[in-house]
Order: sequence, then structure tokens, then C-alpha cells
Amino acid sequence: QVQLVDSGGGLVQPGGSLRLSCAASGSIFSFKAMGWYRQAPGKQRELVATITWGGMKNYTDPVKGRFNIARDITENTVYLEMSSQKPEDTAVYYCDAQNWAGDWLRAWGQGTQVTVSS
Repeated sequence: QVQLVDSGGGLVQPGGSLRLSCAASGSIFSFKAMGWYRQAPGKQRELVATITWGGMKNYTDPVKGRFNIARDITENTVYLEMSSQKPEDTAVYYCDAQNWAGDWLRAWGQGTQVTVSS
């Protein structure tokens, strides 16, 4: 089972930017896709961004145009670059991997807290 370590969260003002990192214990290129989830207080965990093995990116509507998912295959790291942040982006962010059967592994790490507040 792959191990994923999330980092980079913190407190940011509305309109600000943060970059999250997800370091994988193995090759991220062995997975069909990598993704970032988030879970806000009292809400279900939601998938916000994905990047496929071929490099195609997809985003949930609330973050389109503001978030960018990227990867460094040599470092086995996936990033979530967040800009123009809003208070509703406040959540714990987790990365995950999707296997070639199409299943998300739920290999949740500890997550990283992002708080958007003035």
C-alpha cells in the first residue's frame, strides 16, 4: 500500500495563495491518477482535483481557474497550487491515488489543514 504524506497547509488571507505537497512512498507513475480531496468541518470529503497518468487535469467547479494540480515524477510528489483563495476553501486536504481498476485507494495520510481567514 502506498503511503502519502501531505504538507504545506497553513493560515492564509482571502485572495492569498498556498502550495500543498503530497510525497508518495512509491512511484506515482504506477497509478492511473493522483488526486486531492478536501473535507470541511461538518461536510463530506470531496474530490477537488485530479491528474491522470497521461497528465490530464480535472477540477471540481468551485476551484476551477484558481487551483492547479501538478506533479514531479522524479520526486514522486504531487502538488496543489491554490490561489485567489476563499474562506470556503477552508478544509483539511488529503491526496490519494487511483489504481488502474479505477478505484481510489483511500490511502489517506494525516492531511494538511488549510484555513482561509482574515
